[in-house]
Amino acid sequence: MTRLDELVAYPLKSLDGVRVDRAELGPRGALRGDRSYAFVEAGVDPEAASVGGGGGYVNGKSEPAIHRLRASYELAGPADATPTAVTLERPESGDAPAGQRAFALPDDGDALARWVGEYLGYEVDLVREPAGGFPDDRAAPGPTVISAGTLEAVASWFDGIADATEASRRFRPNVVLGDCPAFLEDRLFGDHGTGVRFSVGEADLVGVNPCQRCVVPSRHPDTATEIDGFRETFLRKRRETLPAWTESDRFDHDFRLMVNTVVPEESWGAVVAVGDAVEVGNLVDVAETDVGVVVA
Repeated sequence: MTRLDELVAYPLKSLDGVRVDRAELGPRGALRGDRSYAFVEAGVDPEAASVGGGGGYVNGKSEPAIHRLRASYELAGPADATPTAVTLERPESGDAPAGQRAFALPDDGDALARWVGEYLGYEVDLVREPAGGFPDDRAAPGPTVISAGTLEAVASWFDGIADATEASRRFRPNVVLGDCPAFLEDRLFGDHGTGVRFSVGEADLVGVNPCQRCVVPSRHPDTATEIDGFRETFLRKRRETLPAWTESDRFDHDFRLMVNTVVPEESWGAVVAVGDAVEVGNLVDVAETDVGVVVA
């Protein structure tokens, strides 16, 4: 029986994640508190910004220095990863000395933005979105899903990735599945216009799209050092190990790994937990609208 093996929330977008035992599926289906805060370049409207590199968000795609910040959190509750406080540690950078500092949230948000801006060398704003957070895929903002076997397999492709734990820090999934084959998550999407309904405990989710990867997984999560030839090796090994069940017109190139999901409204508020059984269901019709992917 496939089970939920690990849950990871990222309270501040692009910073360290935190493992949790339980998580509520909040508004729009994201893990409650996941990416509820983000840094943007000063004055940028987060609703108008792009999550791609250079789009206004200060994230791993656009700013390698963000990898060298370490973060730990105090969370709002046992199933709510909204941070009520964050402790950041930064290395020396330019005129900013190395140091560690704790910030209460949301009260110290401006001070946190100034401290991070000093480290980066330019002004940033800390923005908050309590209802759904700042997901990379705004059309499919549910938890991202991958299997433990996939992380182990991908780690084995690179001398520069120590193990599955490091692979998880590089690819940054929310949900890691256990007791299943590698690349099982590729069963969780179909062709355009369809998704695959699956259950995690009492909650229903719909897998929609294999996640298109960026430069972030090629970088060490602590140092930002890139693996030479990462993309080329990934493409070759992904093709060599591609299961027959991955076939889909959504899988239009090999630089895809992990699955983006949507959560039907009736499962908003449900709680998923480590150890929950995961059952793969049937194809369902979905529609891509101005507000995201909607389950028919």
